[in-house]
Amino acid sequence: MQKKYIIGIDGGSQSSKVVIYDLEGKIVSEGSEPLRPLDMPAPGLAEHPDDDLWDTIVSACRKAMSNFKGDPKEIIGVGLCTIRCCRACLKMDGSLASPVQSWMDIRLSKPYEHTNPAVRYVTTSSGYISHRFTEEFKDTASNYEGPWPIDKDSWQWSEDPAILAYYNIPRDMLFELVKPGENLGKVTQRAAEETGIPAGIPVIATANDKAVEALGAGLPPGNNLLVSLGTYICSMMIGEKNVKEAKHFFSNMASMPHQYLYESGGIRRGMWTVSWFTNLLGEELVNRAFERGVSPAEFINAEAEQVPVGSEGLMTVLDWLAPPTQPYKRGLMIGFDGRHTRAHIYRSILEAIALSMKNHADAMCEELGVMLEKIIVSGGGSNSNLFMQIFADVFGLPAVRNKVNGSASLGSAICVAVALEQYDNFPEAIRNMVEKGDIFLPIKHTTDIYQRINKNVYQRIPEFTDGILKIAYSTL
Repeated sequence: MQKKYIIGIDGGSQSSKVVIYDLEGKIVSEGSEPLRPLDMPAPGLAEHPDDDLWDTIVSACRKAMSNFKGDPKEIIGVGLCTIRCCRACLKMDGSLASPVQSWMDIRLSKPYEHTNPAVRYVTTSSGYISHRFTEEFKDTASNYEGPWPIDKDSWQWSEDPAILAYYNIPRDMLFELVKPGENLGKVTQRAAEETGIPAGIPVIATANDKAVEALGAGLPPGNNLLVSLGTYICSMMIGEKNVKEAKHFFSNMASMPHQYLYESGGIRRGMWTVSWFTNLLGEELVNRAFERGVSPAEFINAEAEQVPVGSEGLMTVLDWLAPPTQPYKRGLMIGFDGRHTRAHIYRSILEAIALSMKNHADAMCEELGVMLEKIIVSGGGSNSNLFMQIFADVFGLPAVRNKVNGSASLGSAICVAVALEQYDNFPEAIRNMVEKGDIFLPIKHTTDIYQRINKNVYQRIPEFTDGILKIAYSTL
């Protein structure tokens, strides 16, 4: 029997990852390339420098293809997933008219302003990268989150003139929309020469990166929650209805057509904050880890495992990137005394992530009338046994991590498998391609401690700190 392989692309906020899978969801080869730091030319602006999104995908593709030991002719398709909530302004030929605006850019919270006459098309990061692969002007409908004239019921552009006028993007400046699991075009000869991916194979649409991650994590509808540990951390559930007036979550289009991803409030610069702190530790952490024969992450996690639950009173508030509606917010660490070490700070950050997401998830579940049964945790942070146990204890529920924790690339591959009829439908593809991994069970005594900390202290910190932060913001 001829082997078949699928390329899953995950263009993230911190790196571009390309993974080649077999039809059972096993990783055959992979490559990654870190993104360059964002350019911030003015307050509130955040741009990807030069052509960084495409250049890093090219580099990651070439690494994955160079590590691939199979026959390139056995690669049947490419699934494309990129960062959501970005804006790419393109010239007539599809090249960039200006740098891609990051989801952290204040302009992404507002309708488009047509100030550059060179701009002919306005699209998402996935629309731009799709064009680089195929030279078509097509994009997935499911990556239009934010200030776009999209009708989430029909999964097409709105036909309401008032909506089109409000978002200020003429219809002829927008790409043609397709649904997840549909064809965007074929890899051109030019793209093949740059990436090493065979020319002529189909490029398949997926969705916004969180929805693709949920698909690759095998998140089922119902009483299950996915916590996505990325630069932006959020929790998600799958539903059948586009809930338009929710207070504590919002409805995204999912990776399965006409399903919806209910997404709670989240943490901006979530796992970025973990990296920020470990980077501050610098060479000492690297050297100490080298002496022990472990990675820096393994070393700091081992230290933090020795810290008592609650980090001996040290608490972190994760506002390292203020929301646009609350620009006075700042990150906080409160409760220091002489006992505290780097391990306390590290554990406090992990506990803050879990506590914050517990509160966001509770608000969403209460509004939906749902009682959770388990959580799935995805992303690189789920490699930490300590972090997984903290999640289980904070939520008081079993916490699961899958064999493949970088599930956006796997979700991309699942879309290809369904589109090319390797499986009859998405549920069948998930059953065959997503393999569950470890389960962490909550420890009741620890759960009780976290519940007391959360209710009596953690949830109340902003009551006492927001006032002084507002004064500092207006003063400094």
